[in-house]
Amino acid sequence: FAQQRLWFLDRLEPGSPFYNITRALRLHGHLDVRSLGRALGEIVRRHEALRTTFPSSGGFPAQVIAAAGDASLSLVDLGGLGTAGREAVALDLATLWARSPFDLARGPLLRLGLLRLGEQEHLLLAAVHHSVADGWSMGVLVREIGALYAAFVQGEPSPLPELPVQYADFAAWQRSWLQGEVLEEQIAFWRGRLAGAPRVLELPADRPRPPVQTFRGAVQPLVLPPALAQAARGLGRRESATLFMTLLAAWAVLLGRHAGQEDLLVGTPIAGRNRREIEDLVGFFVNTLVLRIELSAGDSGTAPAFLEVLGRVRAGALTAFAHQDLPFERLVEELAPERDLSRSPLFQVLFSLQNAPAGELRLPGLTLAPVETGAAVAKFDLSLYLVETGAEITGGLEHNRDLFDAGTVERLGARFAALLAAAVADPGCPVGDLPLLSPAEVEQLVTGWNDTAEPFPADLCVHERIAAQAARTPEAVALSFGGEPLFYQELVERAGRLARRLVRLGVGPDVPVGLCADRSPALLVGVLGILQAGGAYVPLDPTHPRERLGAILADSGLRVLVTENALLGTLPHHGVPLVLLDGETAGDGRVPLPRVHPENLAYVLFTSGSTGRSKGVAVSHRGVMNFLTTLAARAGFSAGDVVVALTTLSFDIAVTEL
Repeated sequence: FAQQRLWFLDRLEPGSPFYNITRALRLHGHLDVRSLGRALGEIVRRHEALRTTFPSSGGFPAQVIAAAGDASLSLVDLGGLGTAGREAVALDLATLWARSPFDLARGPLLRLGLLRLGEQEHLLLAAVHHSVADGWSMGVLVREIGALYAAFVQGEPSPLPELPVQYADFAAWQRSWLQGEVLEEQIAFWRGRLAGAPRVLELPADRPRPPVQTFRGAVQPLVLPPALAQAARGLGRRESATLFMTLLAAWAVLLGRHAGQEDLLVGTPIAGRNRREIEDLVGFFVNTLVLRIELSAGDSGTAPAFLEVLGRVRAGALTAFAHQDLPFERLVEELAPERDLSRSPLFQVLFSLQNAPAGELRLPGLTLAPVETGAAVAKFDLSLYLVETGAEITGGLEHNRDLFDAGTVERLGARFAALLAAAVADPGCPVGDLPLLSPAEVEQLVTGWNDTAEPFPADLCVHERIAAQAARTPEAVALSFGGEPLFYQELVERAGRLARRLVRLGVGPDVPVGLCADRSPALLVGVLGILQAGGAYVPLDPTHPRERLGAILADSGLRVLVTENALLGTLPHHGVPLVLLDGETAGDGRVPLPRVHPENLAYVLFTSGSTGRSKGVAVSHRGVMNFLTTLAARAGFSAGDVVVALTTLSFDIAVTEL
């Protein structure tokens, strides 16, 4: 069944390398190339799957097994190149080797290569199509290469016993057994288990999903330290759950929290080797199970604790394992989900825990090291692969690069570790209360992104900053209106005369003063005069409705209202004393201006009132100075720049145009 599905996928997208399984190993030391070739040839003889091809017959794949022969080991000598060039060419060849497609009809479906880098340095390349092998098979190959090479180097015969069965025997048995009542029972279970489950996990991605699924992959490494791994094992033992179930429960909670879903499907591979006689075979035995995890509230109506989710995962996994014989490909056929070329059917996220050793290749006289070829393929949106390696748990997050950035996936891995640590420390905690952020993210949010302190003149008020500029450049243009300039010295003098008039009327620090004026130089004189008097200006835009102006006049507690003759009819009735900008211009120079401190108010703006009655928001001189200084620095303003003042004074951003 599985081979047939891969054959159909290959027909849909011929020449695709997405189902290549590849390995590259660096061999350092004396290599007996002839013995290595003999070992590989013996493996191909032993395992018929490696000699199998799939020509088309009546629109369906036929299985053809070729006669045994010598394995083709391609040897490329790069020893004549310089060191740097040799390594670069070797890596390019290894990547090309991994990405080159297979011809399922003609074969061979195993490709072996050896790059000679020097007398004591080689690169062994292996690629096999998934239709004839799986991850477990790679472990079988590793063990057999080691045993056969060691024997052949010593001139000894193969130490491996003949295989009792071949993959073709298993395929024939599977088709004869999985039919009738057995098949119907398996299908009925999965139909019931997945009924009503969402077929899409909507994880937030960094980019829009392409209309047709892509497979450009990358892997972010992940390590769960020994203490966390031990705590997870301990929780599982206490709850009669395996480590797989504990880690899957944490993974599901993380996915559900990110996607905002309480019901989700996660795929997991299962070896499919439940009989001793097929454990040492190379072949495509692996199956994929679809596990449904529900994070919704139970009968109590409250969010489930992590322990409850772990119990649900345990029960669901056990029943799924008991019905593992239905091939995933057949399940997809039976459920017939709505066709969506942009994503994989039924699930888009995978979880895998490998707790059995994959096998380490040991060759006498050689030291070996894996080599990354840069040919990562992502069959799903996101896959978490974990391996028990002694006390710790290692692995990686494989992701589709067309959906997720590396940084996003790295943060997701850190969040998984943080959530798991919290869950095993307090398994009774509701899953919605488990921390979602890693310690590094918390530090960044609380401290890093808030560390925005920059130097600014914290001891100056807004009008003092303008007065200092006027002292430096009294003849410089402060503003221009209708082609007429207003110089800094004139601006400050006019504002000073207004300020003294206001002080005589009782204006001082933090006293609210209304300002209603048309856009003209007089408006800026009004702002600066109110600030010099110590007051906080309260803008009243003459273009706003009378009802809004009346509400501000009623709520602001104005001591004085600064306006113009032409606007007196615009304002609603009020009892606030008036000062006209176009009225008396002479000021009493003997009236002292108050000392204003940076903590005193500069202005009070009223909100739009969209959520009810508008409210006044008070802003201090220090806040304005901090904002304006930072804005000027970030925007790169200089003395030669000109800012167009268009914004109504009633809107907070207008202060940037001063």
